[in-house]
Amino acid sequence: MTTTSESNIVSDNKGFYRAVWRWHFYAGLFAIPFMVMLSITGIIYLFKPQLDAVMYRDRIFVGAKTEKASANDQLQSVKSAYPDAVVKAYSPSSAPDRSSKFDVLTTDRRSLFVFVNPYDSRVIGSYDADNNLQNYAVLLHGELLIGRVGDTLIELAACWALVLMLTGLYMWFPRNGSGLRGTLLPRLFAKSKRIFWRDIHATTGFYGSLIVIFMIFTGLFWTGFWGETFANVWSTFPPSKNPASVASVPTGSLNTTADKKVAWAVEQMPMPESDPHAGHSKDDGTTPTMTDGVNLDAIDKIARDQNVMSGYSIVFPRNETGVFTITAPLGDPYRQQTIHVDQYSGNILANVGWQDYGTVPKAVTAGIALHEGLAFGPLNQLLMLFAALAVLILSISGTVMWWKRRPSGTLGAPPLPDNVGLWKTAVGVITILGIVFPLVGLSLILVLVFDRFVLRRLPRVKKVFG
Repeated sequence: MTTTSESNIVSDNKGFYRAVWRWHFYAGLFAIPFMVMLSITGIIYLFKPQLDAVMYRDRIFVGAKTEKASANDQLQSVKSAYPDAVVKAYSPSSAPDRSSKFDVLTTDRRSLFVFVNPYDSRVIGSYDADNNLQNYAVLLHGELLIGRVGDTLIELAACWALVLMLTGLYMWFPRNGSGLRGTLLPRLFAKSKRIFWRDIHATTGFYGSLIVIFMIFTGLFWTGFWGETFANVWSTFPPSKNPASVASVPTGSLNTTADKKVAWAVEQMPMPESDPHAGHSKDDGTTPTMTDGVNLDAIDKIARDQNVMSGYSIVFPRNETGVFTITAPLGDPYRQQTIHVDQYSGNILANVGWQDYGTVPKAVTAGIALHEGLAFGPLNQLLMLFAALAVLILSISGTVMWWKRRPSGTLGAPPLPDNVGLWKTAVGVITILGIVFPLVGLSLILVLVFDRFVLRRLPRVKKVFG
């Protein structure tokens, strides 16, 4: 015989499940269109190295020879080809058959990647750093091509996608020994299309949930609200071996959408300043003026002497107090390195690497490298491709299941539990989400207010939701 207390527990459990199901519905309704777009654009950017090699092969690859020209000679060739432009950065040839690359800002404000044959200093071509497939993909991926508003929408969608995954896992979790059938392997030849799509959804979620959650969570580190707040709290100025006067400009300002040179862990680090009047001695014993300074060959030698990983970049000073910044490629987090060099004396003002990062910046840096498919080469790319394809399959199968289940002419929202407004656990979940992800907490409150006070008072709207 079932007691009253047992009956209440069963009722509460059913109410909880219905509430979770409804949150899953709302999360999918908002997040799925974004997740499809993020998956497609993410795949494009994930394979940027391969796409670049195909699309710009005539500019990236050169015939290998024995002796390379100096960095200064290559720089002069670029200045001759673009006499009125500003050269912003230099990336030496990373392999015998690769060209060198210069970042150039033209007089009409176009950002170009200019490629130079490292053996004869000949400019062999360029392409627009902003107007290309890969850059449009990352702009859509990060801000929907509409700036801060788009960034906020992406962040909200990513947070709701986490809710979508977690509520989906709760709903799938086997109860009373059932639920595994059609999960480990989908019943592809089931007569019922409903079973087919359910199994595709469940199997993909079973094998892909952890990597998808990881991908979504690590993507949040780039967002404007949660990501910036997290960075301001955890990405503090790492200790440097040579403290120097610092500017208010963060090192992360060297990053652009088209070309990220600086690691997440040092983005908040203030840029040191060069001092043209500090009495640096020139070869003739005189004091340098603002037009004097070390040349590109000297900075390139510093990078090699400091054993910076091949594929590094050298960012030029922006003004008379600016510094040269040497940055290692972002692929291997353990070999990341950021070196600031006085543009007049050539003294190293800061040299920060993996060993200087705190525990949280190390974890975030490694997570970002994995997210971008850079940590361990093609295998990492394939792992993240699996995650992106899993998101696409989950989104498509979930949408088909919803479309087949919903009553005609309605959205087919799962029924609202009668006591959800008073349910203590729901309030606890909302509180936790509100603390960890404020945008989700706020939007979830709005959803509950909509359910509790709007739907019940507007029969026509309630009918549309089904």
